[in-house]
Amino acid sequence: MNVRRSAAVLAATAVIGVAATPVAQAADPSPSASPSVAIPSGLYGSTDPSFDGVWRQSLALLAQDTVGVEPAAKAVDWLTGQQCANGAFAPFRADPAKPCDAKTPVDTNMTAAAVQALAALGGHDAAIGEAVTWLKSAQNKDGGWGYTAGGPSDTNSTSLVIGALTAVGEQPKDVVKSGKSPYDALLELAVPCDEDGGGAFAYQPGKKGELAANADATAAGVLAALGKGMAPRAADKVSTGSSCADSDLTPPQAAAGGAAFLARAIEKDGHLKSALAGAEDQPDYGNTADAVVALAAQGGAEQAAKPLKWLEENGPAWAEQSGPSAYAQLIFAAHATGSDPRDFGGTDLVQRLNATGPAPQSAEQTADAAEKADSESDSDSASDDGVSVWWIIGVGLVAGIGIGFLISGRNKGQQP
Repeated sequence: MNVRRSAAVLAATAVIGVAATPVAQAADPSPSASPSVAIPSGLYGSTDPSFDGVWRQSLALLAQDTVGVEPAAKAVDWLTGQQCANGAFAPFRADPAKPCDAKTPVDTNMTAAAVQALAALGGHDAAIGEAVTWLKSAQNKDGGWGYTAGGPSDTNSTSLVIGALTAVGEQPKDVVKSGKSPYDALLELAVPCDEDGGGAFAYQPGKKGELAANADATAAGVLAALGKGMAPRAADKVSTGSSCADSDLTPPQAAAGGAAFLARAIEKDGHLKSALAGAEDQPDYGNTADAVVALAAQGGAEQAAKPLKWLEENGPAWAEQSGPSAYAQLIFAAHATGSDPRDFGGTDLVQRLNATGPAPQSAEQTADAAEKADSESDSDSASDDGVSVWWIIGVGLVAGIGIGFLISGRNKGQQP
């Protein structure tokens, strides 16, 4: 999901017409950068949300739900408020009161991510139904989805929509266009066994129809072939399927082949690498997190042990620089492997994620309860004798000072 790279990068490349390998999760690319738009109070992250607002919000809410945290109401309201009347979501609408039009850049990735988050939270059937209807209308004749409606199908977008369909209880194999299901499109993007990168998934075919192995697309493809969303648990038992197959390829075989490719790619260093033209290869934290999720979902937690250990040692520092989507990716990796996201290499990922946006409802309720208790205590003390009243008032002042520090610290902790 980090290609599933960064939704910001993906959207930008889509605008300028550069081939990309979406979609994403590297989220807030630079928390220190000054945003060009005002950051809504209900939104997670502090960077410009123009290209990834709905994406990072969806991942943040899904990650919170995954670990049993009830998100702030205004955070959920912000996400639902971004939906267009036709059911689709754009990366960011600065003025939700303004109706969407033909120029509103809605896409399948934001919409599918929002569906997965809202379905997990529950209570948003109308919004989810409209979003799924729009996604079905954007399905291509080959059975898959592109980043935008009508765009050529790609592994990452098809994976996200499969996850959304599964999240709402639909069978992806039954969502058919021109006789083709999402799995038909997905299997067409599996690299043949006898070619370089055999078993992997390509993002999209090249100009001549060639399929180039792509680690991020492969992580997405494995989850899609398994019919899973972004936050699956580890497989109950290790798959014993073939690592690669060309004849009559099935989704489970494609998932096994993709997982085998990821295992080989990660074997030497314990992590995936990304390369930029003219630069040395660098660790790819986001794609490694996605690979951990895919490996665990297909073959069990043990299959992801090596990259998970590397993530525990290196991931938190990356997430601190990258924002809420990155914290969410690490939480998904911990969840998929049965690890503790509140002690991930010594870091409480849940606390760190919560601090990038509005305090979760549980924290709000705790603060409200404390305030109510203080009020009742003050009322009761007024009926006591003079000595007791003044003694309690003194204690109340001290307690008030302490609460002030706690609130101040909490507010500082929330600064994204």
